[in-house]
Amino acid sequence: MPSTEAGKGKEASAEQGYRTPGLRSATTTTLFRAVNPELFIKPNKPMMAFGLVTITLCVGYLGYLHAVKENDQQLYEAVDGEGERYMRRKTSKWD
Repeated sequence: MPSTEAGKGKEASAEQGYRTPGLRSATTTTLFRAVNPELFIKPNKPMMAFGLVTITLCVGYLGYLHAVKENDQQLYEAVDGEGERYMRRKTSKWD
């Protein structure tokens, strides 16, 4: 019987020595937990993947808009006195 109690003593001391990783085990105030929830909430892998895909698509869309913008050409469609349409560069009165 003493050998089983000795084994339980070792397990109990091992459980007491076990610490939760991160700040979850630290003594903190409610205000600190409210201001820094990302330190105490377990990571949600599907939500992280969704966020990464969303940010990637947004940046890709902005790159696409930048690549195909037509304002860089500074052209507009003008109509001459005879009613014929043609493309003309925008000019400034300051030029």
